[in-house]
This record gives sequence, C-alpha cells and structure tokens, in this order.
Amino acid sequence: MGEGTERHSIPGTIIFDGAEAKKGYGLNKMCFSFNDEVNRKSFIEDEDAYCRRFGLTDAQRDAIARRDVLALLELGGHPYYLAKFAGIFHLDVQDLGALQTGLSKDEFKARLVEAGR
Repeated sequence: MGEGTERHSIPGTIIFDGAEAKKGYGLNKMCFSFNDEVNRKSFIEDEDAYCRRFGLTDAQRDAIARRDVLALLELGGHPYYLAKFAGIFHLDVQDLGALQTGLSKDEFKARLVEAGR
C-alpha cells in the first residue's frame, strides 16, 4: 500500500479495491462479455475454452464450473459482473445474496425488508 493508504477490514466482507480488481480482471472481463447473446451461447457450448480465452486461473475456472459465487468473489469477482454470469442460469442478484449469506432466497429477501425498516 502506498503511504497514507490504509486497507480497512470489514469482517465477512471482501473489499473490492485495486488488488482485487487486478486479481479478477479476466474473470470480470469475461462476465461483462455475457452482455452479448453470442458470447453467452459460446460459453454454454464450451465453458472451459471460453474461460481460457479470458485467461482465468485454474481456481477461477474451477469455481465457474462449480457455480461457486462465494469462491468467485474471493478470486476477484465483482458482484456486478458476476450477476451477468448468474443471469445465464436465470439467477438474479437476490439469488446471489442468498448464496453469499447461506440463506434461502425468501429468507434473504425478508432480511432485506427488515433492514430497510
């Protein structure tokens, strides 16, 4: 870290900073590519080849294959881009939140409502 730069820790939270962005660059770039239908189809046809095209690490490719969103976050994935990946499988951001917290989607939604009161 540069002088005067302090990395804050929030227990249970991955801080998406420059180091995380660098670590997840290929992963996030690949997920952004899913904005185009032709790329989603290409991914579905051969996931591993599509991941290699973006230079994903072995750990990232493994987490993609397992649909392990928590691991993808730890490997530099940004929730905004991972939502594009999840969309291929008809999952939304609330599905991802439920996965991250270990709750069902309905439990996660109830927690959001309660937090907003």
